Amino acid sequence: MSSNGKPNPPPAAAAAAAAGNGAGGPPKMYQRPIYRPQAPAAKRRRGGRSSCRFSCCCCFFYAVLVVLLLAFVAAVAGGAFYLLYRPHRPAFTLSVARVDKLSLSSSATAPSLTDSIDVTLTAKNPNKKLVYLYDDFAVTAATAANAVPLGEGSVPGFVHDAGNITVIKATVSASALGVDPTTAATDIKKSGEFTITLDLETKAGVKVGGLKTKKIGVLVHCEGIKVAAPAPPPPPAKKKKGGVKLSVADAPSPAASVDDTTPSPPPATTVARVCQVRIRVKIWKWTF
Repeated sequence: MSSNGKPNPPPAAAAAAAAGNGAGGPPKMYQRPIYRPQAPAAKRRRGGRSSCRFSCCCCFFYAVLVVLLLAFVAAVAGGAFYLLYRPHRPAFTLSVARVDKLSLSSSATAPSLTDSIDVTLTAKNPNKKLVYLYDDFAVTAATAANAVPLGEGSVPGFVHDAGNITVIKATVSASALGVDPTTAATDIKKSGEFTITLDLETKAGVKVGGLKTKKIGVLVHCEGIKVAAPAPPPPPAKKKKGGVKLSVADAPSPAASVDDTTPSPPPATTVARVCQVRIRVKIWKWTF
């Protein structure tokens, strides 16, 4: 202890105090740093994600709203169009089908088909204000049982005015068309009736006043058509041996001789089948 009764400081503390007093300056005060609170990094990241999710939800909501609004406008326009014009699909009826020629080779491995089929259809436009604009028709025929192709044909396009009835005539033919031997032998009958189907494919548009719509695919499908193969020609008359003298009164007339050698035309089948009219829409590679 010192002479004044105070305890002596430790040597290190005494040395520090002596150094401070020797510098001649006032004693230094301890300054506490100012606390500045900061948001944790995890909270900041979480807040950024929530804002991004909120913006995505807003974009999705507005997109759905726009789609619903467009659908509503289209429905209103379609309803107004229907009330004003009362549109109806065209009606197609197959009235006559006749096989003029039918020949199927007897090859067991690769038979070929040669035929000719005449068909007559009636197209009716039941609308009062709508006009249909048809492109050229592609006509195909096939057997009903196994879809053996019977040939192809075409019909030129036409303008189908409102309330108009148009008669369409087409010929479906094939020349040495290769067919499956098994199905052809069972479907195509050289004598008697067999059932076929007929398809007419085209593109059609609608004209209302001065407005024309874009053309879309249309398929006219006729089924349940029964046709018969043409009757074979009669055999030629045999000539009698030896000379036979005929008088003028006994000589046959030219008309009678022609009727005896010329085969009768194949019978026409009156079917009166109402065909189905289907709309064909193509989306990328698929056709519906």
